[in-house]
Amino acid sequence: MADDHFWAFERGTLWAREFDGTGDDVGGDVPPIIPSLSARLNEARAAESGALAVAMGLPDVAEVSRRLESGRRCFLAWVDGSIASYGWVSRGMERIGELERSFRMSPDEVYIWDCATLPKYRGQHLYCALLSHIVATLHHEGVHRLWIGASLQNTPSIRAFATVGFRPVLTLTYLRLLGMRHVWVVGDASAPLELVTRARWCLSA
Repeated sequence: MADDHFWAFERGTLWAREFDGTGDDVGGDVPPIIPSLSARLNEARAAESGALAVAMGLPDVAEVSRRLESGRRCFLAWVDGSIASYGWVSRGMERIGELERSFRMSPDEVYIWDCATLPKYRGQHLYCALLSHIVATLHHEGVHRLWIGASLQNTPSIRAFATVGFRPVLTLTYLRLLGMRHVWVVGDASAPLELVTRARWCLSA
């Protein structure tokens, strides 16, 4: 996103994966994704904050510690003792920096955000495997709906969403110019109306 004090512009897409009241996958069962190389998947612990800060390119552990202490969670893919991929998960409400707005959720929903695979590990299906692990873990915990989004230009992430069983819900265009803010939201033609309506509500915070 191009952004300074005077203007900002972003075009993105929001995706969802849902489970019904019986725990079945609304979009159909998707088998676990296996990466092309051996990897260990786990939820980040406080003791791993330093390694996570390094993977995220942060100068120290302060931001990682702040997120974990606030209840946000992070899931990791490790290769040969190093973090190769990571993804953060929030409940309740989370700020979408690119859209300069908050995303609110009910207790049985989560938002997956700030995900990345380090350059040397890309192309090995690690991100898909990590997303698959996140979905399985949260489904086991009783989460009903998982949200995730990306810029329309981020085709690798969008391909990963589809591979892991997410489906497109909304396309958003955000413009801020000299203090004026406009958001255009278009529901995906393949998404159920109730899901599009729910997404709009989450973005109306």
